[in-house]
Amino acid sequence: MKYGLQLFSVRDITEKDMEGALKAVAEMGYASVEFAGFFDHPAEEIKGWLDQYGLTASGTHTGLWGLTDEVLEDVIAYHKAIGCKDIIIPFEPLKTKEDVDRVVDRINTLLPRLEKEGIRLHYHNHAHEFQPNEDGIIPEEELIARTKVLLEVDTYWVYAAEKDPVAFLREHKDRIQVIHLKDGKGGDSCASLGQGIAPVADVRKAAIELGFDMVVESEGLDPTGLEEVQRCMDFLKAEDQKDGK
Repeated sequence: MKYGLQLFSVRDITEKDMEGALKAVAEMGYASVEFAGFFDHPAEEIKGWLDQYGLTASGTHTGLWGLTDEVLEDVIAYHKAIGCKDIIIPFEPLKTKEDVDRVVDRINTLLPRLEKEGIRLHYHNHAHEFQPNEDGIIPEEELIARTKVLLEVDTYWVYAAEKDPVAFLREHKDRIQVIHLKDGKGGDSCASLGQGIAPVADVRKAAIELGFDMVVESEGLDPTGLEEVQRCMDFLKAEDQKDGK
């Protein structure tokens, strides 16, 4: 199987050594990376490193603050230059109905503009989108009902919200192309794959069955990002062996 990595997992080195991070995760066996910032590196430099280490850019976490009308053309050009066709909104507070309306309106404005350029827009959830906000609105339900944004399902945060991540993937399979494969120990406490309490093996199997791309995210930097994502890859290789892959 091919697995991607959300580079936030190795944020302890990406800002000061992006090339070293890309080289290291490629050597571990990750096939693609999802960026969480470019740290002022030109697109040509990023693309050169991706090509050098045999990686592809599966997506970027780019907040709505980075998708304003003033910068949108430059963002699109950068993504095209690195061969990236997916932009993922990583987080929005969504605390009130006003917040939800603002995000829904902006997503609905962005969707056709990005689609015209061959770029897909996704929303990455945390746990709070599944819980009523200050105005009693469940933000995830609003995003699903009022937009056509794709869902980058962070399966641990679904679990932390006391939902069944496998059931959620099946229910919304037509809105999903990629998931975050993540483990944790409950609440905000994350863990390397296989070292927490989330049903990551079942999530992996469901993602394979449904044809979703899988991007690993492991946020603990325990004791370093690279050591943590190596443990995640070790877990995945063991699961692959069980499947005879």
